[in-house]
Amino acid sequence: MKEVSVQELQLNPMTLIAKEWMLVTAGDDKTGYNTMTASWGHLGSIWGHGGGLPTSVIFVRPQRYTKQFVDREPLYTLCFFSEEHHSKLVYLGSHSGRDEDKVAKVGLTPVFGEGYTYFAEASLVLVCRKLYRAPVLEEGFVDKAVLEDCYPQRDFHDLYVGEIVKVLKAE
Repeated sequence: MKEVSVQELQLNPMTLIAKEWMLVTAGDDKTGYNTMTASWGHLGSIWGHGGGLPTSVIFVRPQRYTKQFVDREPLYTLCFFSEEHHSKLVYLGSHSGRDEDKVAKVGLTPVFGEGYTYFAEASLVLVCRKLYRAPVLEEGFVDKAVLEDCYPQRDFHDLYVGEIVKVLKAE
């Protein structure tokens, strides 16, 4: 992996997240880590002065095992993969790290940084520093059809905003 500037990125977040998906990972080799597949999120800029901070927004439901790691740690990573790894992301999104070493089962290789974990097979890694967390609230939905479609069980996500502090690209 090669570190690059966030300004060098040329990507389409609409396809990168919604179609290709990502792994949200928090923790490290010292404190333990977990990962989950996500297809909802945002990349952009918010806050800061002089153009805003480069940020990611992720959403994690309370029942996800990964949530305790995201809540506990100051950093999380977003890992993006080529199409050949899609079936691994399907598995990682439908099985819990509470029950098995799902990363080993799909054959991904964890790489441990200073307080974060990413995967050697990723084509792009965003290391993010948590800035903000808030629950998604039922009363915030202007369009009630989205509420009924996405939250019939009322198991609302927590939203996290993270500053993108490091970008790694496969060489």
